[in-house]
Amino acid sequence: MFKKKKAQPTTTSNNVSNNSSVDRSEVNTLIGNTTTLEGDLHFTGVLKIDGTIKGNLVAESNDSVLILDQAGNIEGEVRVPSMIINGSIIGNVYASEKIDLYPQAKIMGDVHYNLLEMEVGAEVNGRMLRQEGQAFSASENTVDTTVEETVDGSLEVS
Repeated sequence: MFKKKKAQPTTTSNNVSNNSSVDRSEVNTLIGNTTTLEGDLHFTGVLKIDGTIKGNLVAESNDSVLILDQAGNIEGEVRVPSMIINGSIIGNVYASEKIDLYPQAKIMGDVHYNLLEMEVGAEVNGRMLRQEGQAFSASENTVDTTVEETVDGSLEVS
C-alpha cells in the first residue's frame, strides 16, 4: 500500500557537466584563502581556489574542473573545460564544456562557453559568446597582438 520512494539526486553547488559530480574528496589541488600565486598555473584534475591567482589558469586535460569559491579571485585568462564560479575573475574565460555561475560570481571579461548556467546575482561584464562543440585546449594561446604608436600619435594594432 505504501511504497518507499526512491531517493532523488539532489543538485548541489558541485555538480558539473556530463552527470559527473565533484565533492571535496575529489579536489586534487586547493589554493587556500590566505594564499596568493603570481604567475601562470597549469593543472589537471579538480582545482579549488579560495585564494588569489595573478596569472593565466590553464587546464591540461579535458576532464579538469575549476571551483572558484566566494573568496577566490583570478586576475588573468582562464581556460578550463568545466567551471563552478562563485568568486571574481578579471580576464577572459574559455570553457569547452560548462560554466556554472553562482550568485557571488563576477567576471570582468569575455566568456566563451558551450553550456552556461547562471543564477540570480551573478555578473558578467563583457561579451558572452557561445562556442558549441569548440574545445579550448591548453596549447591554444591567446592572440598575440602588438600595439605600436605611429608617427602621427595614433595606435596601430598588428
